[in-house]
Order: sequence, then C-alpha cells, then structure tokens
Amino acid sequence: METRPRIAILGRFAEHTSATRYTAIVTATKLANVVWEAGGEPLTMLPVPGSDWNERLRGIDGVLMPGGADVDPASYGEAISSEHVYGVNPVQDEVDISLVRWAFANRIPVLTICRGTQIANVARGGTLHQHLDEPHLHHVSHVTVDEDTEALGLPSATLTASCYHHQALNALGDGVVPIAHAEEGHIEAVRYEGAGWAFGLQWHPEDNFENEPAQLAIVRAFIDAARSSRAPR
Repeated sequence: METRPRIAILGRFAEHTSATRYTAIVTATKLANVVWEAGGEPLTMLPVPGSDWNERLRGIDGVLMPGGADVDPASYGEAISSEHVYGVNPVQDEVDISLVRWAFANRIPVLTICRGTQIANVARGGTLHQHLDEPHLHHVSHVTVDEDTEALGLPSATLTASCYHHQALNALGDGVVPIAHAEEGHIEAVRYEGAGWAFGLQWHPEDNFENEPAQLAIVRAFIDAARSSRAPR
C-alpha cells in the first residue's frame, strides 16, 4: 500500500494551551484533519531560525503554510500603522519566509493559507494592507475562481469560503498572480509562478471542508501534486 504524502506544516507559537503548562507549538486540529482526509500525513515542524531545509525536509512531499498572527510590517519595509496589528513574532516571520522561499526554489508543492499567503507575498517582495476597512473576521464569502480551477481540483468556479482575516495582499510580489477576489475587491486566492504546483488561499479551507466539497477538493489537489512529485524512497 502506498504511503501517504508527508506534508510539513510549520508550527505556530502559542502563549498557552489547555494541554501544556508552557508556551506551545501548535497546528489547528481542523487543518491537520483536512490534510488527513485529503490523503496526506500532516507533520508539524518546529520553527527554528537558520534551518537547513534541505536536511529538515528530507522525505517531505509538500509544504503547507498555515494561518496565524500578523506579519511584522518591517518585513515589507513599513512601520506599524494600525492598532489592530497583533501577535508579531520576528522568529516566526524569519522562519516562515525562509521556508516558503526554499519550497518555491525547490518546486515542492505548496499550499498557503491566510497568513501563509500573506507571508509568501512578502517573501516575494510584496506588501500587505495592515487592516481592512471591512475585516473578514467570522465572514463567509462567495468566491469565484477566475482561473486554475482544474489545477485546484474544482468542479466549478464558485465556492463558499470561510474567512478570518483583517489584512490582505496589497502590492503583489514577484510572480504572485491573483486568481480569485472577494466581493469587496481584495484578493482571495493566488498562483505562485515558477514554483510548480503552488497556490495560496486567503480563506480557511479547513473551516468548512466537511460540508463544502470544494474545500476538500483543493486540499486533495495539493496532496495529489505532492504524491506525483515525491522522490522515490
């Protein structure tokens, strides 16, 4: 029986959890669940500055960059201009950026979600809106995907997206191509050119994949790409 593709999910720092006495490295249960249901093996990675990703990701078939707190505006050449910017962590930013750059350069399949999409844009030289006039927190959006529906495994171009973000992409980084927009006009999905199978969502497919088949289809397309590109072992 073929083994599941191994999917690296970079862990997020948490100040406390109900199961630990100290700070923690976490992956959302629903995010791990959607990777599993799509056929992958989710593996949480510790964010370590100066990581040798060639070594650490040996045997990994795909990289999923998850949601999380805000990216430090200094990473894209700005000072904090909104009181709503929260949870900035320089170590998280540094490791996120180095991992996504490595994954793109090595053409390993990549799916970015929410903060993950924002950090990927920054890693490619783009900027962010630090706070939307109409934040998409606990927000359901009807999104139309303008292109790449087949690559994303979508049976149709429209889907219901569960959003939880107060920031959005502003100036686009090199090779970051918009493929879907929210009704309010900001970008909700992108393709990363020159990186193999590499897409980014601003919404959270893990939130409603159990009753929205399109969300599971996207993650399954990612897992299939990871399976197809895996090195023999």
